[in-house]
Amino acid sequence: MASTISIERHPDIVALRQKYEQVNETWAAHVVTGLVLLSGLYLAISPWVVGFQSLAPLAISNIATGAVLVALACGLTASFERWHGVTWVIPVLGIWAFVSPWVIRGTVNTTPAVASNVSVGAVTAVLGAATLYLSMRRMRR
Repeated sequence: MASTISIERHPDIVALRQKYEQVNETWAAHVVTGLVLLSGLYLAISPWVVGFQSLAPLAISNIATGAVLVALACGLTASFERWHGVTWVIPVLGIWAFVSPWVIRGTVNTTPAVASNVSVGAVTAVLGAATLYLSMRRMRR
């Protein structure tokens, strides 16, 4: 009778997971992921920090986008080998945060709301690009 080997214990799968764990255990990966988490938290609470909670569509967009960024950062921290495929979403969300004041219901009339979204969006896009770079650089080795 043939024995069945679980796919989880296949040597290729184990080696691939070890590569992803090595990517996740670098100092740079910890810093970038932590900063993505902080930018997501700030984006989620920015309607109250900056004072544009009365602009409901933009506030809802910021809360949702921030929550997704926090979830992505937590997922990358906990299990990079399973979440590496969605790292491309981080710079996309950063670009969305950057342009959302002009896209959502026309223009936003408060300068602090625009400045907050533009700055956190630019930072998040750069951090997302850094996350992509770190994962691709390490996987090529």
